[in-house]
Amino acid sequence: MPKYKFGDLVYNITEKRSPVAGDEELYIGLEHLDSGSLRVTRWGSKVALKGDKLVMRKGDILFGRRNTYLRRVAIAPHDGLFSAHGMILRAKTERINSEYLPFFIASDYFMDEAIRISVGSLSPTVNWKELKELEFTIPTLEAQEKLTKTLIAANDLKEKYEELLAITDDLVKSQFIELFGRPEDNNMGWDMGTIRDIVSDVRYGSSRQASSDGKYPYIRMNNITYGGELDLTDLKRINIPDNELAKCTVRKGDVLFNRTNSKELVGKTCLYDRDETMVLAGFVIRVRMNEKATPEFLVQYMNLPYMKELLLSMCKAACGQANINAQELQNIPIYIPPIDIQKRFIVLKQQTDKSKFVAFQ
Repeated sequence: MPKYKFGDLVYNITEKRSPVAGDEELYIGLEHLDSGSLRVTRWGSKVALKGDKLVMRKGDILFGRRNTYLRRVAIAPHDGLFSAHGMILRAKTERINSEYLPFFIASDYFMDEAIRISVGSLSPTVNWKELKELEFTIPTLEAQEKLTKTLIAANDLKEKYEELLAITDDLVKSQFIELFGRPEDNNMGWDMGTIRDIVSDVRYGSSRQASSDGKYPYIRMNNITYGGELDLTDLKRINIPDNELAKCTVRKGDVLFNRTNSKELVGKTCLYDRDETMVLAGFVIRVRMNEKATPEFLVQYMNLPYMKELLLSMCKAACGQANINAQELQNIPIYIPPIDIQKRFIVLKQQTDKSKFVAFQ
């Protein structure tokens, strides 16, 4: 099979322009790209766009070069503007099939190398200068064409599966709103308070570095998905002295809140539902609940679209990173329904999750 530098396979499209009124309706940012999915299902910004953006054309490959470990690659669904923190790629068709290209870029073969050469500790970013020099062995054009048919069929099946999962997740959200109402208006008349009123303990994780021979699994911010799930696919390990362990250990029922990174990733919130002892990294806040609220209620509340927008507006830039600290987190307003109704939601969610598990076996 032939071997090429990546720059010999694709064009890096760097055309930019300043946004004008109306561009925000079709704008695609990194927050609109889902890890592991080639399809863009949402777009648009509710605020006016600032700064030059990349000009994309329908069918272009959108690559999230910032926070490369999230493995975000998608096919542009329309003409418009794309985040300058991304990269737009087009096939050099004399060497690579344009329909094969997105599957190649989304592959572990390519992404592992892109992640390896990414720079930066909080938001690892890959640069074109280094990326274009990477060498890859790829099939011949004839073989690519045959492979593409199989890949497209498999991807279509995967997207149908993802659609069904999204429907079940939407069902959980609708159950939550039906029981508790919308946080923006509290039309159910629940007592109002702040997150401080419903927590018993709030702490940061450890600032120590991961180690290849670490004793404990180490949960970092990339282990929390944008949708509010705990993803331990890429789990590092850490060594930590016994006298520090208790302060940064997570236990079943803890709520984990991603406090820093790029704006679209700040505020990711999930439930730690494992029995194993794990250590939390310093860029994540650990929250433990008191008797007024359940962790399942807080996680679902924090992952509502309204709260995502609120968290985005709260982000403060520090050293090039967006941030929400523990004090600001605890000051967030929240309605506090009776605990028995919160527990009723847990039962509904567990039933939905069980149905989802059975349906997709």
